[in-house]
This record gives sequence, structure tokens and C-alpha cells, in this order.
Amino acid sequence: MTFDAVIIGGGAAGLFCAVQLGWQGKSCAVIEHSDRCGKKLRITGKGRCNVTNNCDVETVMNNIPRNSKFLFSALSRFTPEDTMSFFECLGVELKTERGNRVFPVSDRAEEIVNALVNAAEQSGTIIISDNARELIFKDGAVCGVKCDKGEYYSENVIVATGGKSYPKTGSTGDGYRFAKSAGHRVTAITPSLCPIVTAEREECAEAMGLSLRNCTLALREGENPKPVYKEQGEMLFTHFGLSGPLVLSASAHLGNLNKSRYFLDIDLKPALSEEQLDLRILRDWGEFPNRDFGNSLGRLLPAKLIPVIVKRSGIAGEKKVNQITRGERERLVHTMKKLTYTVKKMRPVDEAIITRGGVETSEIDPKTMRSKLCRGLYFIGEVLDVDGYTGGFNLQIAFATANAAAQALGG
Repeated sequence: MTFDAVIIGGGAAGLFCAVQLGWQGKSCAVIEHSDRCGKKLRITGKGRCNVTNNCDVETVMNNIPRNSKFLFSALSRFTPEDTMSFFECLGVELKTERGNRVFPVSDRAEEIVNALVNAAEQSGTIIISDNARELIFKDGAVCGVKCDKGEYYSENVIVATGGKSYPKTGSTGDGYRFAKSAGHRVTAITPSLCPIVTAEREECAEAMGLSLRNCTLALREGENPKPVYKEQGEMLFTHFGLSGPLVLSASAHLGNLNKSRYFLDIDLKPALSEEQLDLRILRDWGEFPNRDFGNSLGRLLPAKLIPVIVKRSGIAGEKKVNQITRGERERLVHTMKKLTYTVKKMRPVDEAIITRGGVETSEIDPKTMRSKLCRGLYFIGEVLDVDGYTGGFNLQIAFATANAAAQALGG
């Protein structure tokens, strides 16, 4: 069968691109090797699907730690506002929540997937359940895709296979193989937006399940006091280390853990300076001067974190607060303002929300997502070496790059 375009991958980027091509009157096939499209999309945002972030292009760029300049053209031509308008045109009601995260009013990712699939099919797209094995080339150009059940021909092939995160949803890294077969370089593939295993695993396990909702997290490399990432928000203690939005975003800044040591510093009281926190502690202790130190922090800290802070402070838990020295109190304040954990490793890539690394962006035209090495070949979405923080930015990248490819083909 021959089409104007063949898209490999029925995820967010692939389906969106198919809709746009169909609306332009192009015949299009989406090859999806899973039993249904949008498997990963169905579980994003804890099953609610954070489709974009209700912000301007500059903010999106600031939330893409690597290769953001490559995306400027695509994001400028398809903004978060355009994404919201697109889904509202498909009949999906949207809402904006804390952090400008945009979700369907229904809180059902299934609604987003169904809207994309229905729009693609209604625009004339054929969704083919088959496993893409290899690209077909002729005279230095791509001309089709060879699959288990047959071959599908087109002068335009769009690779929208995603990365390697959540392989059970179909993200198995096939796109990297296709890219290499066309002569493209693929940068190192590592987890991103991924929970972090700490050297202080047992200590974290003691506080397992505790969610800090208003702390500041800073990621440092080695002895450099200047953090490579610092943000205020939410994080979570787990049986293996740390997770939650702040930790996931911090993980996007981790370099080679075999070459560098990284540390996570948690400020449990970001609204208070060390002097203000000291005065607050003194005020609390003044009300109960004969209380044991281990029982004196209930107004300041969550119960699960108190044993950790007591141990880290080096002050005996049974010591009366009116016997604690100024030096010990200073140590306590410092511990609460800088609770440090050592990064040991990230959890496996199949637990990562997205993949860091991918098709080298210098080999892709940023305006069209077209390969500079092979005629008729395009790459969109997570298969590219671009990734953003949590908050809807990665789906915005998927939609913007898909739109760039569709507009190039439509023109």
C-alpha cells in the first residue's frame, strides 16, 4: 500500500501528526505495534494526562534543560495555547491547575487518547496494527517501512516511536535503530524524570510515604556550592530514596554518575532564614523547657521526619531542650535547612517518565523535523534528543514537533 505519509508509532506525537496531515487532505498510515494506540499517553499524569502547561513559549523553553534552542521554531509556531485550542476543538474540556498544568476536566487520560484516535480516523488516517522492522531506502531516500505483515510505501516516513521509558507501553527504542540505519547519530540513552536511589536508602525508608509539599530541593555536583538545579515544590520519600516532582526534574540534570558525585540538599523551611528558624525553635522550646528533644519538634516537622532530623543533628533524643547548647541548636537549624542526600543512581529506565538522549538534533532541520541526511525521513517527539521537566512540557514538545513535520509535508 502507498500513502502520502507513513508514521511509525501511535503515541501522542504520531497521532497528532496524523490528524494534522489528514486535515490537509493527505493519505496517512499510522503503524502501531501495540494492541492499541496511546498506551503511554493513557498513564501520563497518573492517568489524568497533563497535556500541556498554560504558559508562554519562553517559559516552555526555560523548562527544557537540553537543546531548547532547537525547539524554538516549532514551539513558536505551535504554542501551549494552540495545544489547548486543538483539544477543545476536538470536544475535550480542559482545566488549569497548580503550576499551570493543563488536564482534561474529566481527569481521564483516556479522553485525550480517544479524541486523538477518533480525529485521526475521521480525517482518513488508517491505523495499522503491525510491527515495523526496518526502513526501506532507495537512492539515498526513504521510500517505505517493512513490517511483519507487509510493506507500506511512502516518500515521507515519520518516526514517532518515543524513547525507551515504560517499555510495556511500547516504547522499546526501535526509533533509535531506524535512525542509525539512515546514518544518524544517537546520543547516549539514559533515564530522565526518574526517581533517585540514595546512598542513605535506609534513612529514606524510615520516612517512606512522606510527601513534603513546600520544600526547596537543590542538586549539587561534587564540592561545587552552586546548584545545577534548584526549585521549590513537592517531593516524596520512598523505600529506595527520593521521588516526586522536584526529584524527577532534578534527575534531568544528572550527568555521568561514574564520573561525578551528586548531592540533593533539602531545605525543609524555605520561608525562614536560619536566624528566623532559630527564633522559632527557641519560642517552641520556651513553652516546654523540660521536654525531651526527641519530642520537641512536632510543630515544625512531620512525624516521620523527626527521627531522621534528631539523628542527623547529633543531639540525644532524651536530652532536655533547656540543656541544649547554642552550638547544638545551630547544628539542628543547619540540618533542617540543608538535609543532604547522596545520589547513588537513578531507577531503571523503564521507571523513567521519559528518556534522555536520542536522535542528534544537529542532524535534523528544526523548522520541519526533516532529516538532513536522508530525504523524506522525519523524527518527532521523544525519539529526538530533547526532553523537558514535568508539568506538561514533554507533551507540548511532542505536539509542537509533530505539527512542524505535518506543516512541512502539507506545504
